Amino acid sequence: MRKLMAFDHVTLDGYFTDANNDMRWAHNQDAEWNAFAEENAGAGGMLVFGRVTYELMVSYWPTQDAIQSAPRLAERMNGLPKVVFSRTLDKVSWSNTKLVKGDLPAELRALKSQPGKDLVILGSGSIVSQLTQENLIDEYQLVVNPVVLGKGRSLFEGVSKKLSLKLAETRSFGNGNVLLRYLATA
Repeated sequence: MRKLMAFDHVTLDGYFTDANNDMRWAHNQDAEWNAFAEENAGAGGMLVFGRVTYELMVSYWPTQDAIQSAPRLAERMNGLPKVVFSRTLDKVSWSNTKLVKGDLPAELRALKSQPGKDLVILGSGSIVSQLTQENLIDEYQLVVNPVVLGKGRSLFEGVSKKLSLKLAETRSFGNGNVLLRYLATA
């Protein structure tokens, strides 16, 4: 059975987007962080997105700018299988992408039961909160950025029950980011 992981950036005050759904504050890059991103992109299997994150990713990764500035990462992002969950999109144009309009929890249960590499949700806060409610996420990788926004959207907006997690790893980076890797507990 495949694992489902969520990889998200959050601010020190716990937001994953600002009040305008902007995440430019998360682009706190340096050589160490970029190497980590490339290394992690090579470890994933299928990428999982909601509509908003999909539209953001497809507007960048297939472009010449992405291919020239981050060739290894662009190759992985463009080559990996992807699934986008949306009730409003009618089609997807990014290579290796499947559009799913069905029941999110049921579809993810089916994907998890298939053989293959793990599934990784990038961004997609509404999907993270919905799947958290259903106990479908096995691992949370949260990158705490050294930024305070004061207001914004919580990654776990709408989660109405306590979520207990087990800390599996921490790693700090020279740019001030800290990776916290948590495993879901039964």
